[in-house]
Amino acid sequence: MDKATCDIGLIGLAVMGQNLVLNMNDHGYKVAVFNRTVSKVDEFLNDEAKGTQIVGAHSIEELVAQLKTPRRVMLMVKAGDVTDQTIDHVLPYLEKGDILIDGGNSLFTDTNRRTKALADKGILFIGTGVSGGEEGARFGPSIMPGGSPEAWPHVKEIFQAISAKVEDGTPCCDWVGENGAGHYVKMVHNGIEYGDIQLICEAYQLLKDGLGLSADEFAKIFTEWNKGELDSYLIEISATIFGKKDDDGTPIVDKILDTAGQKGTGKWTAISALDLGMPVTLIGESVFARCLSALKDERVQASKFLEGPKKALTVSEKEAFIEDVRRALYCSKMISYAQGYMLLREAAKSEGWNLNMGGIALMWRGGCIIRSAFLGNIKAAYDKNPKLLNLLMDDFFSSALNKYQANWRKAIIHAIEIGVPMPAFSTALSFYDGYRTARLPANLLQAQRDFFGAHTYERIDKPRGEFFHTNWTGRGGRVSSSTYNA
Repeated sequence: MDKATCDIGLIGLAVMGQNLVLNMNDHGYKVAVFNRTVSKVDEFLNDEAKGTQIVGAHSIEELVAQLKTPRRVMLMVKAGDVTDQTIDHVLPYLEKGDILIDGGNSLFTDTNRRTKALADKGILFIGTGVSGGEEGARFGPSIMPGGSPEAWPHVKEIFQAISAKVEDGTPCCDWVGENGAGHYVKMVHNGIEYGDIQLICEAYQLLKDGLGLSADEFAKIFTEWNKGELDSYLIEISATIFGKKDDDGTPIVDKILDTAGQKGTGKWTAISALDLGMPVTLIGESVFARCLSALKDERVQASKFLEGPKKALTVSEKEAFIEDVRRALYCSKMISYAQGYMLLREAAKSEGWNLNMGGIALMWRGGCIIRSAFLGNIKAAYDKNPKLLNLLMDDFFSSALNKYQANWRKAIIHAIEIGVPMPAFSTALSFYDGYRTARLPANLLQAQRDFFGAHTYERIDKPRGEFFHTNWTGRGGRVSSSTYNA
């Protein structure tokens, strides 16, 4: 009897893997599962997957034997070496035209390499970002697939069926591009997530230290904020967090140690921004803020040596100040997304990807961690002008920034006056002021570089691309250094 009755196989039954499998089962797909610790397969079948049509396998060979052709095998394992090892274990059982899918948080350069290496063996490869955490995986994540374009028609139906849907039923999943494009877009998503989280935390600290608000007051404020321009998953869960009480009736949030962890995707985004010469300052500051939080013991020591403002300033208009902070958060969030899209644009140029910018915003509209009403405005901006140079030049964004910038400045000034650190808020405003400045002081910077290293400069009264060197001291020669543009 032919055992090959399963639509797709999945390896890796951690939280995300299990929930994706149950999601696929709900949508009528028959899934075969395997896990390196084989006992986990039976535990899953006897517990969460009881009463489903999910099929367990106790070896990779057994898993592959149960799949219809072309075989589709999805890996939900740890990124890096474990993914490579798992691919090596599956390969002997696959045939030309079969499809391997990596749904982990892999670095896009690894996906570039794997797509090419597997294509040489006749195997189609998809590297896909999956966002939404445990709940998203179970009930509809945002899915960002890239890799071998020939593989897309074979997985499109399954992926779009299990993904989140926006109001009109459009799935939050579409083909992103070749090679590592899917994982790159997921990486930028995670970088923006770092920025969003940091901005919310800074708004929280400014209101906490500036107004002495309680967790219950925060729960009310964030519930209110979630009804307006800041409507998003992260604002919604923040409201829930503030309202959650410990067994003794006090807020849990106040008992959590202030030292943050990270998995690395924010750092990858910042590194990629440096590699491509893109000023993605807010995500960089968000990564560094987590690093600073991790120096908890050192900070406690430093607090005994270093002084801040002596007297906390009082805010006369409490409601007006809360609104200043809300507007500052909204403006800073706009900068974060604009920077993320600048990075996507530059990466697309560098890698030869044809990224659909509006489509990416649509993929992020539902299911994922950064889902928000705001992404609809990004989609609309690119629908209106697919060649839009920068989100900040779209009418919706520029008019909001122009209208709210005074509040944004007031919030940051107050933070400085009372000594509250605002790395993400302030770098967002610095970027805004730098980006709207037609002439920056880099003329002096270039003069300095030419003075000490003969690095040359361009002139405002000559065509671009012509480089000049000045003998600044009368002692230097005419020889100049070669230059490159970062």
